Amino acid sequence: MNEPAKVAYVFPGQGAQYVGMGLDLYQNFPSAKAVFEQADRALGFSLSRLCFEGPEAELVQTVNAQPAIVTASFACLEAARSLGGVLPPASFVAGHSLGEYTALAAACVLDFKDTVYLARERGRLMHQAGRLTPGGMAAVIGLDTSALAGVCQETSVKMANINCPGQVAISGAEENLVRAMELSKAKGAARVVRLQVSGAFHTPLMQPAVDGMTKVMAGLTFRPPLIPVVANTTAQPLATAGPFPEELLNQLCHCVQWQRSVEYMASSGVSTFIEIGPGRVLSGLIKRTNREARIINIGDAEAVKNFTL
Repeated sequence: MNEPAKVAYVFPGQGAQYVGMGLDLYQNFPSAKAVFEQADRALGFSLSRLCFEGPEAELVQTVNAQPAIVTASFACLEAARSLGGVLPPASFVAGHSLGEYTALAAACVLDFKDTVYLARERGRLMHQAGRLTPGGMAAVIGLDTSALAGVCQETSVKMANINCPGQVAISGAEENLVRAMELSKAKGAARVVRLQVSGAFHTPLMQPAVDGMTKVMAGLTFRPPLIPVVANTTAQPLATAGPFPEELLNQLCHCVQWQRSVEYMASSGVSTFIEIGPGRVLSGLIKRTNREARIINIGDAEAVKNFTL
């Protein structure tokens, strides 16, 4: 007898935000409306209005974008769950960088109010760390990984996100990053694209954020996941409560192993990946990692209402 196909829920990271995200969910699903209202109460200001109305210049700021994406993604998940049995159960959950926080809420490792508060603090502390040592990130497309490793060594930048075959994000201090972008082009990269983030995320330059997050997380309760969470830094599932605080701290300063995470889930029998939240970035990365994968995107009210497996 064939085993039933396994499903994974995956959640997007920073950069997926857009003005208007979640409004149709808020208007059509009481469960999604409740998520936005809970976020507003937890943060003490109207994050929902910022998501729905902008201004964009405020929404894209790291301190706002991070809790906004977590909230919009979780609202989408709760809307889909509210339809009763339509959304298939997940064998794994995973999120790209910030999306790992949504995955923790989805697996009930953290209450949602704690998750959105933690995402807001993460954004604030990462932005502060970026101001202490100005830096940034860039996506390098179409350059051999070994060649890119040489670029990183020569310019003192780091590989920050190994996203899929042929796409790696690098990260570092401003002057080093500019040199690394130029050198990547010189070595044959098809494209090098600067990312709209406020610091050298996923490098040791985020250590000040680690110090701050350690204090913030000390007051939170982490529970064993109801669904295994595939960790960003190891691409391995976490099934007990203990490792989660360390994982969240480690991913601030270390590389996000997204390609390996997708490969692990696929090798464990996952054939369908459901991207839940704004945008379709992860759908593209997963398809380039595993061409056999079935990918479904749920990002708005229409997609929730029309969802079929």
